[in-house]
Amino acid sequence: MEEIFQGTKKFKQEVFDQVQIVLNKFGLYIYNANVKQLVDEPGHEYFSYLGQKTQKEAQNKAKVDVAEEQMKGEVGTKERQGLTRQNAAKVGAETKVLSVRQEGIALKEEAKVRSEVQVYDNEREAEIAAAQAGLAMKKAGWEKQSKVAQVEAVKAVAIREAELQMEVERKNALRLTEKLKAEQLSKATVQDSNAALYKRQKAAEATLYEEVKLAEARKAQADAMFFEQKLAEDARLYAKEKEAEALNMVGKAKAEYVSSMLQALGGSYNALRDYLMIDGGMYQEMARINAGAVSGMQPKISIWSNGGGADGANAGAGEAGIGGAGAMQQVAGVYKMLPPLLSTVHEQTGMVPPAWMGSLPNDVPNCAKEYQMV
Repeated sequence: MEEIFQGTKKFKQEVFDQVQIVLNKFGLYIYNANVKQLVDEPGHEYFSYLGQKTQKEAQNKAKVDVAEEQMKGEVGTKERQGLTRQNAAKVGAETKVLSVRQEGIALKEEAKVRSEVQVYDNEREAEIAAAQAGLAMKKAGWEKQSKVAQVEAVKAVAIREAELQMEVERKNALRLTEKLKAEQLSKATVQDSNAALYKRQKAAEATLYEEVKLAEARKAQADAMFFEQKLAEDARLYAKEKEAEALNMVGKAKAEYVSSMLQALGGSYNALRDYLMIDGGMYQEMARINAGAVSGMQPKISIWSNGGGADGANAGAGEAGIGGAGAMQQVAGVYKMLPPLLSTVHEQTGMVPPAWMGSLPNDVPNCAKEYQMV
């Protein structure tokens, strides 16, 4: 409502726009329209209060604007006064600085001149001191040379005296040396014998010390070997004990196993034996051993006869015609049996018949070898 009251024109335009949208459907257009003044209904003072509020706001705003303008005037006055004072102080300070600077420049120039004068005076004094020092050094050098000459003269005399004294002392030393050589020569023989004895004693002591240390080392080595052997024996004993314990446990386990199997088989020892042989693979091992025993065998069977068939019939007929022919045929049959027999023996044993009985030809097959009689 406040927006409607305060913005009547805007409200009017929005109403026209909304109504125009509806009228466009009918082809109508609004050219002009007015909104009547908004008035309160009897008993309601809303719009009147809004009007009073607007008036008060306008009055208050005017008062604020007046007070703000007064404030700006007073502040501007104070600012101008302050700027005036600041500028005056700034000009005064710059004036003082300039005057002090000029005074400082003057003092610097004065000090510079004074220092230059002092430097010149110092240089003159230094030159004078250098000249005096050079003169003093020359005087000292001359005095030194004179004193050195005097000292050298005195020392030359002393050196000559010392040289003569040294010559005397050298002669005395040579005399004493010859005397001492004679005395020490007699003492040296005794000392040599004592030294040899001392060396032999020390050598004997060293040998004894080495033997003692060697014996101690051997004892320590023997102790170490004994300790090592003891540890090895203890280890073997421990291993044997553990092995015995393991065998004992295995035996107990086997005994319990056999006992339980015997109970399961109803106490039949034959059934238990057969089961253990089957479970242990004994039958398979027996079959393997038997198969290995006959695997390399190649048996050969030779069949021969002495002509008992047709030859026998002929012999029967011969008995009727010839009386002694049957006996010769029997002997011939025996000789016919020998070749295959000897051939079989040779194939199985490698033995050959003696030379007086005959020989076996190599190019004849084993099954049909001929026996050649001598």
